[in-house]
Amino acid sequence: MDLTTAFPTFIITLREGFEAALVVGIVMACLQKAQQTQLYRWVYLGIFAGIIASVEIGILLADTAKGIENAGGIYSNVLRQILAGTFGVIAIAMLSWMLVWMTQQAKSLKGEVESAISEALNQKNAGKAIFLVIFIAVLREGFETVLFILAKFPQQLLLPTIGAVAGLIVAAIMGYLLFALGIKINVRLFFQIMGIFLLLIVGGLVLSALYHLDQSILLFSQISNANWCNVNSESCLLGMKVWDGSTLLPDKQFPGIILKALFGYRQTLYLGQIIAYFSFLTIVGTLYFQSLTNILVKPSVKNS
Repeated sequence: MDLTTAFPTFIITLREGFEAALVVGIVMACLQKAQQTQLYRWVYLGIFAGIIASVEIGILLADTAKGIENAGGIYSNVLRQILAGTFGVIAIAMLSWMLVWMTQQAKSLKGEVESAISEALNQKNAGKAIFLVIFIAVLREGFETVLFILAKFPQQLLLPTIGAVAGLIVAAIMGYLLFALGIKINVRLFFQIMGIFLLLIVGGLVLSALYHLDQSILLFSQISNANWCNVNSESCLLGMKVWDGSTLLPDKQFPGIILKALFGYRQTLYLGQIIAYFSFLTIVGTLYFQSLTNILVKPSVKNS
């Protein structure tokens, strides 16, 4: 059993799940302060509904992708690569945006959630409003994880899903320790470390998405009369091969298999992949670290 496929989804759901746990904890603290603990049930319903909706979306997308492949006939392999590449591009966009956006919003998250709950408590249907806040928070994180699994492991759903469940459980435990037991957790340090991991994991997804899209065009060229690339080459759009680690660092043996599972390493890399990988890390990484710098600098400016 190759447990390495569970590692990246564990990290993704640990980080994303802890974000949702923070929202849940803040909401419950607000309700306790307002002496409205009878509304806790709407919080639990929101959590449950968000998880169920995420699972249902995952099943729906997986079944849809499988149906498209089966209907593709001789082009089924082409469609499989296109779908994996497409899911990859969407997951890259969403995870990158959430990485930068959540870092920028971290300082104001507590105030925004408290404001939303305060407004909800003034409404006639306060429970439903609270349910919606929790449901959206959980569904957002769940949807990102679903897209990542479908993009990263389109043919291996069981172990990545186990990793996702494990990450969700650990995130829930951390949230309980933080809010229910009052145990101090350095939330800022946690998100900084997990953010770097997430950045590298999504960078690996860039390599995988490009590979799938390249293979779709290459396969299409091989079974049709389209001369979109040299059908005798291993790559269609990615250019020359710049790394062959099949002997030195194969991606199906340790430690290459760990690097592949976590960071998208491949024993064969092409120029286009390398350029895209470092471009992604430079652009998104710069935005991410600028967000961290702003968070660290603003308090000292305010106090001066």
